[in-house]
Amino acid sequence: MDNLIVIFSGILLIGFVYWFFFGKREDMVFSGKTIEIVVEGGYKPSVIKIPKDQETTISFLRKDKNSCLEEIVLPDFKIKEYLPLNQKIQITITPKEIGEFSFHCGMNMFRGKVVVV
Repeated sequence: MDNLIVIFSGILLIGFVYWFFFGKREDMVFSGKTIEIVVEGGYKPSVIKIPKDQETTISFLRKDKNSCLEEIVLPDFKIKEYLPLNQKIQITITPKEIGEFSFHCGMNMFRGKVVVV
């Protein structure tokens, strides 16, 4: 009986570890024209999906006082913008290629992704 309890507990522990490390999913939002991203302890949502060749406006609202999040950088679109606290900043992009393009804070500690389909 003790062996069964140990085996069952081990299986549960392995399942939990697998779920904790590999089961997390990224927040993803599919958008047509406008997307709102809240900047608070990172980017929410952290992954956005937009269509190729369509002008899309991304609105960033920074609620976090962390100085690292004061700036948003979209290197593939050559955009670097200051994000004042509690103010919406709109960035408009028109992606010409399909793929995944990262964005990050000024220190590259917090990251997100633009998926172009």
